Amino acid sequence: MDPLVIGAIVILIAMVFLFSGMPIAFALGVTSLAAMFLFMDAYQISVVADMVFEGVNDFGLLSIPLFIFMGMIAALTRAGSDLYECFHRWLYKVPGGLGIGNIAACSIFAALTGSSPACAAAIGTMGIPEMRKRGYSEGLATGIIAAGGTLGILIPPSVTMIVYGMATETSIGKLFIAGIFPGLLMTILFSCWVPFSYLRNRSLNLAAGFQMPEEKAYSLREKLSITAKILPLVIVVALVLSSLYTGWATPSEAAGVGAFLVLVVAMIFYRIYKIHDLKNILMRTCRESTMIMMIIATSFLFGSILTNLYIAQTLAQQIVALQVNRWVIMALINVLLLVGGCFLPPVAIILIICPILHPIITGLGFDPIWFGVIITLNLEAGLITPPVGLNLYVIQGIAPDIPLAKVLQGSMPFMLLLMLGIVILSFFPQIATWLPDQMIR
Repeated sequence: MDPLVIGAIVILIAMVFLFSGMPIAFALGVTSLAAMFLFMDAYQISVVADMVFEGVNDFGLLSIPLFIFMGMIAALTRAGSDLYECFHRWLYKVPGGLGIGNIAACSIFAALTGSSPACAAAIGTMGIPEMRKRGYSEGLATGIIAAGGTLGILIPPSVTMIVYGMATETSIGKLFIAGIFPGLLMTILFSCWVPFSYLRNRSLNLAAGFQMPEEKAYSLREKLSITAKILPLVIVVALVLSSLYTGWATPSEAAGVGAFLVLVVAMIFYRIYKIHDLKNILMRTCRESTMIMMIIATSFLFGSILTNLYIAQTLAQQIVALQVNRWVIMALINVLLLVGGCFLPPVAIILIICPILHPIITGLGFDPIWFGVIITLNLEAGLITPPVGLNLYVIQGIAPDIPLAKVLQGSMPFMLLLMLGIVILSFFPQIATWLPDQMIR
């Protein structure tokens, strides 16, 4: 049977199980077993355990639970509220300054957690009520948090980048560094949209007779005091990234040191030293890490099946042989990633699709570091796009009185800005590749 026909059957089986509500790891595992039973020799099922173990038998994966641990410490303390308050005090005089402060707080919190839902939940719990109280529309307030949360998978350290690096054998350190300038670019683009939308809302509110609350003024001393509270965490993130940039440490080493330092900061400044608090952090870390590791293991099995059945290689050869401009193919890949991101979480998308796409993009002459950033931007858009945009439902949990339609309405401009970011990076790939090229090898 033709490999592409076999591939279509395998993907169809995978879609049935994925959309059945079965956990992603189990869905990929069952699909792999079905493909082996239908199209391979039955005796190969006996090596499934070895293949699953091989999927997680990589020292580089140690950085994932360590970065998750670091993020959980930040997410379960007052770090999020302190970040929010810091940017609010500095930016309250700027039109839409509260919204910009939420975006900025999300960008820093993203560097601490590497998780979009955690970022959206931590900042949104405080930010959404405050923005609504100050005349922000329901759509704009929720859109800011939903979009700001997506920065968690782009700004390093990012679990998504680690998984992409493992799936494509690309340097994780370079991927981390590559995400810095694009992360800043998206933060700036988001922040530029907020004042425009806020001023429009303000004029509508004033015309409707809405009384804008009087904004509290903050002294320089108050600004500096809250800045001093978040400074230790910012320094830890800077040390982690600089150790990767200079080549002093591998991602696993940087994650270990970073997690330890964040724990020390939390114990000193946030008094997280009770057994109950530490147990909660460790249990949440274990739950999140186990889920990701299970997906990685079964995705490795799934990818091995696609390779052994010669599906991935055939598809790559067919696409590379197309007599069309390579940017047309890249545009189609972007559409595929965006649609896939609407239904599946980023880690699953990367592990399923990247083993197939990697030989295609390298065969077309695209930089895999640059493509790692592009795929992340697409998956960010998927987080705020229905029907399964994860951040949308996080926001619904924070503000259940706001209709999902309003959340979608507020998120759409930010999704378009993510698409603009992809276009900018396509014209100026150096935004993503310049820093990695300067790294000490």
